[in-house]
Amino acid sequence: QVQLVESGGGLVQPGGSLRLSCVASGSIDSIASMGWYRQAPGKQRELVASISSGGITSGGSTKYADPVKGRFTISRDNAKNTVYLQMNSLKSEDMAVYYCNAYILGGGRSPYWQDYWGRGTQVTVSS
Repeated sequence: QVQLVESGGGLVQPGGSLRLSCVASGSIDSIASMGWYRQAPGKQRELVASISSGGITSGGSTKYADPVKGRFTISRDNAKNTVYLQMNSLKSEDMAVYYCNAYILGGGRSPYWQDYWGRGTQVTVSS
């Protein structure tokens, strides 16, 4: 069984920073893309940032939603099956539940590709 577990959310003042982490564990053969989504109350879940596989210990091409470009940075450590989201200059509109997503080849003796989601971590931006 494959699991994604996020951490690092919390309460921060406007202009502050947070670093989210997401660790994939379980029967994993390979991880392709990894990313972060967010969902604010009353809104649809939206892509924040994604990163493809690649690199020796981290790396891959990245993609960002326009509202977070220049403020957020996504990275990954393939050796640790972990993806990070460094969030700087946080604004009230960044407040949401942040979800980790990964496309993973897993499943033990008969592996298959599947999209996995974490349970989410709350980010609250308030003074």
